[in-house]
Amino acid sequence: MIRLFKHYIPHAVLLLGLVDALLLFTAAEMGWVIRAHQIGMAVESITTRIPQLLSFVAALQISLVAVGAYGVASFLSLRFAAARLAVAIALGVTFLALIFFLVPALTFWRSNLLYSMVIASVLLVAVRALLNRSLGGDTFKRRIVVLGAGARAARIGALADLPGVNVVVAGYVAMAEANPVVADAVPREQIPNLAAHVVDLNASEVVLALEERRNALPLKDLLRVKTTGVMVSEISSFLERETGRIDLNSVNPSWLIFSDGFASGRMLSSVFKRAFDIVASLLLLVLTLPVILVTAVAIKLESRGPAFYRQRRVGLYNQGFDIVKLRSMRQDAEVAGKAVWAAEDDPRITRIGRFIRKVRIDELPQTWTVLKGEMSFVGPRPERPQFVEQLEQHLPFYAERHMVKPGITGWAQINYPYGASIEDSRHKLEYDLYYAKNYSPFLDLLILLQTLRVVLWPSGAR
Repeated sequence: MIRLFKHYIPHAVLLLGLVDALLLFTAAEMGWVIRAHQIGMAVESITTRIPQLLSFVAALQISLVAVGAYGVASFLSLRFAAARLAVAIALGVTFLALIFFLVPALTFWRSNLLYSMVIASVLLVAVRALLNRSLGGDTFKRRIVVLGAGARAARIGALADLPGVNVVVAGYVAMAEANPVVADAVPREQIPNLAAHVVDLNASEVVLALEERRNALPLKDLLRVKTTGVMVSEISSFLERETGRIDLNSVNPSWLIFSDGFASGRMLSSVFKRAFDIVASLLLLVLTLPVILVTAVAIKLESRGPAFYRQRRVGLYNQGFDIVKLRSMRQDAEVAGKAVWAAEDDPRITRIGRFIRKVRIDELPQTWTVLKGEMSFVGPRPERPQFVEQLEQHLPFYAERHMVKPGITGWAQINYPYGASIEDSRHKLEYDLYYAKNYSPFLDLLILLQTLRVVLWPSGAR
């Protein structure tokens, strides 16, 4: 993987993204040239239309990211990839129309655009048909050797067996664990030279997955492996990189303290984030006000009670604040104000409420909370005080998620279905900790784009 702005991107994804950019540029130029020949216009040097070509590439590439065209499933199924590409093309056309309206100098002729879109569609599908098997196979996967044969080592093996994972286990080395569970692990005493063994397996990384590290850390072995040029990783860092979350089963306080992340020197990023929140919330409030008002009227017509409701949440530094949402449940959804977890097909949800939850319309009034500065567009979802008190008792490091400002959407929301239990909250906390640890404007942008995928393909929205 390549670390870009503190976020890990698989080599296969980066390569496919670069190939797509080149193909989109080619499609834009071909569409221009074909149309010029049709109307008998002389084709000038390509340098005279670079801005128009780049606007086409940028709009389509952003759309591909937004619909999840670089997700795991796209590498495993051509049908899935083609469906996402079709949506991306449609979205790209809309995006280009907006660009051309705002900046007419970047305008493609509509006929040029038609040719370019058709050519782009053919090229993007063709390259996936040709490359997806190799991109999704072992060619770009990192070969690792796992030091350990216990439950932690077995977890790495189970992860490596999942489709779309970017590593393959070249071998296990049993380090005299009391209860080994990996049957094919080679005992350390049978390996004369561990560094040579790792090199012979053509591994580029060794992952330390010992059950007990006290008085068992093989420092001499790790030093020799490191000096051969092979990367050495601790299991918590390895899982963070490969899964995009902080694994609560392996992490400990010392790792969180001494590992890279949670940088305090990000004042400029915070200023940029707040400026974006102010501008975007003002714009979104103006644009969505008619939708909010129409929805409010529909809610009032369907069921008794107010169209809007306030709910107490826990925000930055454990400070309480109120969020405003469009009501999607019956007025008597919570008896005596007692907080209740939402459930799948929750009978308390109204017909209008079910629709507005799926398309996230109920969240739109929260832009006012963003404008006030109590929330951001991107961050961990704020929970209710009753749930926070319960979760802090059951989940380690839960309080740390309150060290960043809560958001309307977040890393957990685009990677994990809606949480309606303590176990769901545990998984979402792992993603929230990853976001808090690796925050950057780049990650915020990625989350905002990927939120569109969640809206288009709502799964578990409640």
